[in-house]
Amino acid sequence: MKPTSHKVSIFLFLITLFVATQSVQCQNRNPYNIELVTADIDNFWVAYDKSLPDYDPNAFKDLYIKKGTKGLKGFMNGRIKNAENLVYFIKKRPKYYASLREITPKISEQEEKIKSYLSKMQELYPDAIFPNVYFVIGAMNSGGTASKHGLIIGADMYGLTPTMPKDELSKWHLSVLKKVDEIPHIVVHELVHFQQKYDGGSLLKASIKEGSADFIAELASGKHINDQVHEFANQREEELWNEFKGRMMEKNYDGWLYSSQKGRPNDLGYWMGYKIVKSYYDNAEDKKHAIADIIKIKDFEAFLEASRYPEKFN
Repeated sequence: MKPTSHKVSIFLFLITLFVATQSVQCQNRNPYNIELVTADIDNFWVAYDKSLPDYDPNAFKDLYIKKGTKGLKGFMNGRIKNAENLVYFIKKRPKYYASLREITPKISEQEEKIKSYLSKMQELYPDAIFPNVYFVIGAMNSGGTASKHGLIIGADMYGLTPTMPKDELSKWHLSVLKKVDEIPHIVVHELVHFQQKYDGGSLLKASIKEGSADFIAELASGKHINDQVHEFANQREEELWNEFKGRMMEKNYDGWLYSSQKGRPNDLGYWMGYKIVKSYYDNAEDKKHAIADIIKIKDFEAFLEASRYPEKFN
């Protein structure tokens, strides 16, 4: 039986309405209209309980990953990967993961602070778009990311408390884990990435991308996410600049981004990018225009020159 023209019209209307709704969500310019989505965390604890006593990966596969939001799906590639990988890390740190249970309900308490910081971001960059924020529990390798679907925050990296079990954690984890009330700062950091249209490339480009997110997040929220890196690097600024400038056009990030070398903290590139971007901002007469320039950089060597940061060491 062929559908009537009336039914076809209704169907087409619903499709049009759905597309329009999705478009509005993706182009939302009101920071108070965002949604903080915690459904994945609720599902994680259901799966966690069902998986006991041996952390059965099938429970996480069926009750967490398959039921995942767009946020969780956007966090799978390169981070959670699959249920077996997630269980591997839970088994390595069972006491820490168990301790997250008293932390995750506090995420919703951060909503007012998050939205106030996003409102400040709107003042700094009026063209900002505000997507939903998804909270997930991952494999303790990422505090957050920005995807086409929204901002995704790895809540497992925000379990720092005075009573947190430490004996299972690596030196790196002990240096980077943060308190749950610092989540608003990473949300703003990832929001900056959501506005940026550049990715990858040279060490200079990647460092400016990360450093600009830290710098603008600090303007909007009063804090960036890499205090421990700045404490180390600020005392060695000229030495690190001289090293960085010799490698900045390489596509090899070793020792600077997403890695470290002995005796140094991870992600020194965040700090270096921050310094370059701050110099550009400080030297700009029109600060609001400077923020737009930073978000829309096309020529990174020209931007470095315009920042006048290298002149500091002449």
